[in-house]
Amino acid sequence: MKFAIVGTGVIGSGWITRILAHGHDVIATDMAEGAYEAMLQQVGQNWTYAEQLGTAPGASIDRLTFVPELHEAVKDADVIQENVPEVESIKDQVLREIDTYAQPDALVGSSTSGIMPSELQQNLKHPERFVVAHPFHPVYILPLVEIVPGQSTSEENVKRAEAVYESIGMDVLHVRKEVEGHIADRLMEALWREALHIVNDGIATTEEVDKAFTHGAGLRYAQHGPFMTFHLAGGEGGMRHMLKQFGPALKKPWTKLEAPELTQDLYDSVVTGCESASDAYTMSELDQNRNEFLVKVKQLAEEYWPAETEAMRKNRKVASHD
Repeated sequence: MKFAIVGTGVIGSGWITRILAHGHDVIATDMAEGAYEAMLQQVGQNWTYAEQLGTAPGASIDRLTFVPELHEAVKDADVIQENVPEVESIKDQVLREIDTYAQPDALVGSSTSGIMPSELQQNLKHPERFVVAHPFHPVYILPLVEIVPGQSTSEENVKRAEAVYESIGMDVLHVRKEVEGHIADRLMEALWREALHIVNDGIATTEEVDKAFTHGAGLRYAQHGPFMTFHLAGGEGGMRHMLKQFGPALKKPWTKLEAPELTQDLYDSVVTGCESASDAYTMSELDQNRNEFLVKVKQLAEEYWPAETEAMRKNRKVASHD
């Protein structure tokens, strides 16, 4: 399978590293001045971590080719990943050019973090083969990719996209309904906005907000998301108990964001989903598994927290002498 990468910045170079590490050929293009040199440097830095994670037989940086012309990069590719700046007019122009020169059956993915696919595919001649394939930095380490079809994307190409990205070691999250920011970025944006409010209102400093997350919720969320985390918080009663006890708090001003109404339908969806996800284990088994995980994550985190603090102190000392 031949991959083409359009846009070789941080995200594009991350894709290149991941794809090369899985033993594929990559042809890349970027019109920005100095793009070739910057790409080689970035991929070279990334490769160390790709090797630590394990590479496929035949995987090599030598299987990377760079061409300055977009049409040369995409004309023979099976899969094309677009990574140009998050500006709709720029993406529209580049995607139309890709659409013109790519083979009709080539799959086209966009790394957009927030633009809806129906907006990006509306001016394409072959909109049925376009999907949003949104990764997370660093792409060569983090496995999640959000696959978001637009209104004109065919079901066949959604399945193709899932198979393609799984083949390069990605964990596919199929976003059923397109929405600005997809899923993961909407969750991170909510946390980001609340953090800004807390700093703006003088409640805490940026360093204190970061500590509140990294030394608490962040450790738990490395293993489980919010639903399973709160399911475990309910003890043997799980999510049913948690919602009954803390559901009323949704109406309290704990956040600047407005909470949804806890209707019976929402209650049933949350409870059923959590109980289904944990059905193979007892709550005691899940609790023990979480505790073992947290001990190991905390031990790992503690190796880096002091070093990170010391590095900050050194930087401050250097800055004060300049």
